[in-house]
Amino acid sequence: MLSYFQAIVLGLLQGVTELFPVSSLGHTVLLPALLGWNNLVRAQSASESFYLAFVVALHVATAIALFIFFRKDWVRIIRGFFRSLVRRRIETPDERLAWLLGIATIPAGITGLALEHALRTQFAKPLAASIFLTVNGLILLAGEQVRRRAGVRKLATVPAGPSASGPEPGRQLDTLEYKESLVIGVAQVAALFAGISRSGVTMVAGLVRGLNHEDAARFSFLLATPLIFAAGLYKVPDLLGPLGNGVRSQALVGAVFSGVAAYLSTKFLIKFFETRSLLPFGIYCLVAGGLCILRFA
Repeated sequence: MLSYFQAIVLGLLQGVTELFPVSSLGHTVLLPALLGWNNLVRAQSASESFYLAFVVALHVATAIALFIFFRKDWVRIIRGFFRSLVRRRIETPDERLAWLLGIATIPAGITGLALEHALRTQFAKPLAASIFLTVNGLILLAGEQVRRRAGVRKLATVPAGPSASGPEPGRQLDTLEYKESLVIGVAQVAALFAGISRSGVTMVAGLVRGLNHEDAARFSFLLATPLIFAAGLYKVPDLLGPLGNGVRSQALVGAVFSGVAAYLSTKFLIKFFETRSLLPFGIYCLVAGGLCILRFA
């Protein structure tokens, strides 16, 4: 049904590609197809399957890794949220960031509950994932082009200076307006299509609103954490029920590898985006997506 080797490979793949802006869902559709794991390919687009139960564990492990990496941030954010409720006003950057994240979570949360199942069964197929992966590459490259426009560069310098994270000019996260946060949240909805990266589209949305690459990545990862965790918990009954029969031990092994890979990927990417852009990931998606289109067309 699902070997331990497959569980390890898929766990590593999930942990890396969930954070790298290249689409974890797209890669978990494409790699099994490329490797000839046909039983997994069929299971991904089925209404109910052991594979979906297995993926639950990978998502929960990825979210836990993100919580651990950003634990200090989350302590401040959660405290800020409850302080703002008690005071009935927002006074500090942490309090404002808590509400920005809350607002940005709403669109993808609602849309995911309503459409995730339908979109997965329709589009979690190799050719569709290849096309959307190519589109993802275009989105990343377009985002970098827009970031260089004069209007966005001007926006990125207000405020700027020592308070901005990293050497690249950019707005501080807490200066985002609530409607801008909502737009970034809406961008996440595109990640319901296999091949479109959650971190990629939210980073692009942040960049065009003047965030630098490091803060755009940080906001994207913070925003993804509760959504990934909630989606995993929502489907835990699948893993504990009949669908999980025969894959629970493999799910545990895959989850360990997924969590470790996610933690190391986050650490790498936060450092990477201090000085670098989305360009290499955009090129990768275009090349990989194009080759996969030729393979599966």
